[in-house]
Amino acid sequence: MLKNIDNRLNAEVLYALRAMGHGDTIVIADTNFPSDSIARQTVLGDLLRMDNLTCAQAVEAILSVLPLDTFVEDFAGRMEMVGEPARVPPVQAEVQGAIDAAEGRARPMVGIERFDFYERAKDAYAVIQTGERRFYGCFIFRKGVIPPEE
Repeated sequence: MLKNIDNRLNAEVLYALRAMGHGDTIVIADTNFPSDSIARQTVLGDLLRMDNLTCAQAVEAILSVLPLDTFVEDFAGRMEMVGEPARVPPVQAEVQGAIDAAEGRARPMVGIERFDFYERAKDAYAVIQTGERRFYGCFIFRKGVIPPEE
């Protein structure tokens, strides 16, 4: 056990989050995403799991330790719904709420077309598959920096 670390974060996920550098991306995916085949093409090369968690629960835990990039518009992206790219389903609204809570302000995710999302996911540092069963629970986060203490 470690103090002040969300117990939903396992050792493999913590390792990947710590190893990432500024600008690296990580995919948080639902159970329907082709996580294993995409993960094999990422920097880490292995699929990470946060089973039995919804996307929002996993994101809440991840954002307890991962700073989001503040220099770019695509600090967080969501897979757009096919045929309804502007629609934000409940799973995505919950994740947006977790982002806003972690950031202390509203910071909307950008939409990413489905096949573009797959291509971007291949360039990620790692893929984390959750237990989320709702469709379109697929997200990409870009790691930011922790500023020096003043």
